[in-house]
Amino acid sequence: MLFPGRDFDAWTSARMLAALMFIALCIQPGHGQTCGEGFAYDRRARQCVDLDECRSLPDACRGDMVCVNQNGGYLCMPRGLYSQSHRPEPYRPEPYRPEPYRPEPYRPEPYRPEPYGPEPYRPAPVPALPEAPYPDPAAGHQEPFRPPASGPAEPSYPRVRSNTPCILGYAVAEDGTCNDIDECEASSHQCNPTQVCINTAGGYTCSCTEGYWLVAGQCQDIDECRYGYCQQLCANTVGSYSCSCRPGFLINGDERTCQDVDECEDEPCSHGCLNSHGSFMCNCDEGFELAADGTTCLDLDECGFSEYLCQHRCVNTPGSFSCVCPPGYYVFEDERSCEDLNECDTGNNTCTTAQVCFNFQGGYTCLDPLQCEIPYIEVADNQCMCSAENPKCRDKPFTILYRHMDLSSGRTVPADIFQMQATTRYPGAFYIFKVKSGDGDRVFYMRQTSNVSATLVLSRPVSGPQTIVLDLEMTTVNNVINFRGSSIIRLTVFVSEHPF
Repeated sequence: MLFPGRDFDAWTSARMLAALMFIALCIQPGHGQTCGEGFAYDRRARQCVDLDECRSLPDACRGDMVCVNQNGGYLCMPRGLYSQSHRPEPYRPEPYRPEPYRPEPYRPEPYRPEPYGPEPYRPAPVPALPEAPYPDPAAGHQEPFRPPASGPAEPSYPRVRSNTPCILGYAVAEDGTCNDIDECEASSHQCNPTQVCINTAGGYTCSCTEGYWLVAGQCQDIDECRYGYCQQLCANTVGSYSCSCRPGFLINGDERTCQDVDECEDEPCSHGCLNSHGSFMCNCDEGFELAADGTTCLDLDECGFSEYLCQHRCVNTPGSFSCVCPPGYYVFEDERSCEDLNECDTGNNTCTTAQVCFNFQGGYTCLDPLQCEIPYIEVADNQCMCSAENPKCRDKPFTILYRHMDLSSGRTVPADIFQMQATTRYPGAFYIFKVKSGDGDRVFYMRQTSNVSATLVLSRPVSGPQTIVLDLEMTTVNNVINFRGSSIIRLTVFVSEHPF
């Protein structure tokens, strides 16, 4: 005897068990959930929460920078600008606690078969299952029961659609999958007007645009100039900065560093140019000086520096100078002092063969042959004598000796310029020396240096050109034989025009 109701109950129970397992799988938590960068999945809250990189990353910021956690990231701020009062609180969303899924209990209608009769057996109608014909019991069960093969059979239990909610930041799509919600596009974010919303997988982050940083929840302009972004000059602007260079430099392609300009390539200097870091310097050739404009060279008047540059006269030339000497002199090897030109030695004179050329400082003179005045007679080339036997020679000097010398104008005084000495000595005699004539200005005097000699001394400066003729007298006195006589040196002094 067959019990078709019992077979039907076993098949229906298997279908219901499969449905319940599917529902259980649908409501399992999303252990494979992935979060965006800077977030971590919280299994208890079943959502993505901010990751505090300042605690989880070793040495997140280096040097003197302080790590500040942000929603979905972190910032490195200078310690001097960061204060505890400005630390933003990390983003901590409220934990999501979904209501547990409680499906309505399934209560199938009990199976009540119709009494056997001539009509085929039909079970009680089930909404989700089509009628299934059964064999006639009177005919006996020759073959096992097979459901019609016209199509898949509908389940005998109500269809249960999954209402499993998505985690925070996702929404159920039409196909039943969870899609990320773009909070930035939907304007459902909590970023303040100074911040920029950046959508992430399952959430969003509030950040600042370039040139700003987050301080106390507000985006504030970064003063890049305080951190040496520019090599030389820096001007901070809202959200950015601008670099420039000092004069003498050009900005490089990186818009930050500067390179030196070689101004000497444009030849700004009249003489020489020396490029320097950020500038240039002009130099001048010897004998020139730099003008006030810093580029032009002016001739340097060396003669105006000192009147002692040249012994006689200084003549300025472009970039130099030259010394000039008066007639009768030539420029010495040092190119500054003047040396007397001896016209008598060079033959550059106008003296006749009968005359004697006498050179002195700055010139020369032609001396005529010696002619002794009567009653003197010539006894040598430059000496005249008056004989004691001649009555006309009484009370006259016994000899007159002619001498010549030169003297520089303005010579320092006192100066010994000439020496006179007795050539003949007599026992018991002594000698007296004096300037007998020619010294009307009293600039000379005789200083006796021994019993038989004396020196002519210049006591005051004399200027030239002039010629002075002095008679220097030496008187010989011998009281033993009662003798008194004198001799004269007629000294001609040629005073030069110049003090050299």
